[in-house]
Amino acid sequence: MMETLHYLQHHLPPLAFEVFRLSVWLVLLTVIFVPLERIFALHRQKIARKAIWTDLAYYFLNSILPGIVLAVPVALIAAAAHRFMPYRIHTLVGGLPGWAQVSAFFVVSQIGFYWGHRWSHEVPLLWRFHAVHHSAPEIDWLVNTRAHPVDMIFTRFCGIAPIYLLGLTQTATPAAIILIGTVWGFFIHANVRWRFGWLEWLVATPAFHHWHHSRTDHPDHNYAAILPFLDVLFATYYTPPRAWPEDYGINAPMPGNIAGQLLEPILA
Repeated sequence: MMETLHYLQHHLPPLAFEVFRLSVWLVLLTVIFVPLERIFALHRQKIARKAIWTDLAYYFLNSILPGIVLAVPVALIAAAAHRFMPYRIHTLVGGLPGWAQVSAFFVVSQIGFYWGHRWSHEVPLLWRFHAVHHSAPEIDWLVNTRAHPVDMIFTRFCGIAPIYLLGLTQTATPAAIILIGTVWGFFIHANVRWRFGWLEWLVATPAFHHWHHSRTDHPDHNYAAILPFLDVLFATYYTPPRAWPEDYGINAPMPGNIAGQLLEPILA
């Protein structure tokens, strides 16, 4: 398999290879999540639900475009950090043990993602873009990909910028944290009825994130991508032990197709 991928990478145009790679990942994710959502379904809903083709389009768009757009601003942030941040900070970070650097990298990036996500709810202009993600009236693993590119670029930038500013990219790369966050994002959106007891205080779960997608109850809670203690710290945690949301979505109309959803925040 690896030899095949290596061959294709060197013989296909970069965009064609990226689409092929994403297609392979999509098959793997489908093989994992579709059976789980059928066996352990929280809500009975069709696999081929109404908006599935829109979300599949977002899957490819948001797996390619944000990385391209972020390349320049991230490079500028890295250059600015190297030139203007006090050298003592980078020396201090560089002197930490490897495990401490990796831990700091992870926690700092998650704090950035938390606040980027929270601002997307609290700032009206940002909410117009973020509302696309919350417009799904049914939740499953693929809803993770439904996001306006502007919204995704902003949130990722909020998570990536602090680790560059603090020089925390020496032992880990932003690509690693984005990969972890993306994979975990599929899980916490999954339509499964699992509960994890005390573990729900340590790591984000479907129940934790489903409450964030509730249309009428506590959508202004549970902003963290992976670490719920950030919501505890900033007083936005809400995950009752046995209850689940009764509805999902937003209290406003949203076009059903991707073209309309991409234009809606701009033309509104």
